[in-house]
Amino acid sequence: MSFSFLLGFFALSGIGLWFWRDSLGAREHACAASARACQQSQVQLLDDTVALERLWWRRDRDGRLKLERLYLFEFSDTGQHRRIGSVLLVGWRVEVLHMEGGDLLVP
Repeated sequence: MSFSFLLGFFALSGIGLWFWRDSLGAREHACAASARACQQSQVQLLDDTVALERLWWRRDRDGRLKLERLYLFEFSDTGQHRRIGSVLLVGWRVEVLHMEGGDLLVP
């Protein structure tokens, strides 16, 4: 094996590991934000999880290029009807949290 092949392999592995760890952290942020919003709205977060809907590049408030992630979650106010909510993150910062029935901005 050539040196350049090994260097490329380790570089790609490092990028993959960074992306995996970054995605886990962002998902945890989205889960926590959706759980807080459901608790504040006195509704039940169903399945205690969020699902990645969209992943794209976007500039943050300081102009730096970061990953934008849109996560969806389900909640219920009565226990019988499932409703949809979403959390939009730029980097790990929650930009918008939306629940059926209105928008809630989370700082």
